[in-house]
Amino acid sequence: MHELSLGTWFIHIATLFEWTLAIIIINHISEISANKSLGWLAIAMLPNLASAMAAITWHIFDNSIDLKGLVVVQSALTMVGNSCLALAAWNIYKNESKKTI
Repeated sequence: MHELSLGTWFIHIATLFEWTLAIIIINHISEISANKSLGWLAIAMLPNLASAMAAITWHIFDNSIDLKGLVVVQSALTMVGNSCLALAAWNIYKNESKKTI
């Protein structure tokens, strides 16, 4: 694990916890407000969390060339996650627009 500095490791791990906590909080708000759009947002955040976990796993093994396939998985999860987040944001916008009409 010598590839990253201690500060960089701290940021990586803190970001994982922060993203997980955000998913939990958004899901909780979705449940208490009966806003299904927020529930979809929480679900849409999961591929990006998996992407971050893939990246950290690769770093744990010192960026081993044997695990280069993990980098491809990580980038694919990022693309899927960002697309899901865009759709979830559009869904929130669409549902909020209905309420104002």
